[in-house]
Amino acid sequence: MLRAVMSSYVLLKHAHIGLVTLSLLGFALRGLGVLLGARWPMRPGIRRGVIVVDSLLLAAGLGLWAMLGWAGMVWLQVKLGFLVAYILLGALALRRARRWGARLLCWLLALGCAAQMLAIAHRHHPLGLLA
Repeated sequence: MLRAVMSSYVLLKHAHIGLVTLSLLGFALRGLGVLLGARWPMRPGIRRGVIVVDSLLLAAGLGLWAMLGWAGMVWLQVKLGFLVAYILLGALALRRARRWGARLLCWLLALGCAAQMLAIAHRHHPLGLLA
């Protein structure tokens, strides 16, 4: 039983890492496209692909959370706070901000949040890059 749980955890963790990579790469490229004035980042097919990847990412993250639990994991709570900031900044960068400079700033800040989330997840420390 324990072996099956550990095997499931490892599989889910690797799926989560792969989906994080796809999601962040997609966001970075779409943001760059928006900043350069391209239309492809907002095409329906691209947006549907983003929704699929991010939904699978959320499911994998929730599965890991269910396996690990919440108690005593301050790093995970901080990471989720950065996730909320990343989502809000990403929405501003890709759609909501009206000026180019504001979009650029939001895109860069969202990427900074992503870097901090990656560092927090890697180190299991709430300070992430600052630890």
